Amino acid sequence: MRQILSTLALLSCAAPSLAGWQLDADGSHLAFTTIKANTAAEVHTFGKLSGRIDDGGGATLSIVLDSVNTAIEIRDERMRELLFETATYPAAAVAVDIDPAALEAIEPGGSVSLTVEASLSLHGTTTPLTAQLSVARLSVDRLLVTTEKPVIVNASQVGLADGVEKLREVAGLPSISPAVPVTFLLVFERN
Repeated sequence: MRQILSTLALLSCAAPSLAGWQLDADGSHLAFTTIKANTAAEVHTFGKLSGRIDDGGGATLSIVLDSVNTAIEIRDERMRELLFETATYPAAAVAVDIDPAALEAIEPGGSVSLTVEASLSLHGTTTPLTAQLSVARLSVDRLLVTTEKPVIVNASQVGLADGVEKLREVAGLPSISPAVPVTFLLVFERN
């Protein structure tokens, strides 16, 4: 009986489950690019992210919209008030299901490419998105999830078209593109 218990203990150490993967917010990064006046592209970020992957492969990411960082304070304020309306809609959320067996099959140092269907909850809307991801196993207890291609979010699909127009007017610009490429690098650690 002692030998069976020892074998089970060794197997549980050798094949850990996916329960308890938590986002390492300090090691993670999400950026989006805006294009104004048809020629000027600017990259912006969000400073506050949280997320997890549960043992069934359900992954969530929460983005605190007040943490938008464009490197220009007045633009940050305008985005918070006119675009995101953070007093009413403080966060965005992304949910996706990833096959836990595919994740568990990645050896430390290895990676896989995955195409996933995600849902983006933003500004009172929920929008389906497709993302091409690279998932790398940095170690037994660390995963790195990155976009292989930018995810294009269209302002009209997520309830932000009026906000984009308000930003355009207040900034006196001829145009701001409603299509916004989003990229991310997310590090998850096992609890």
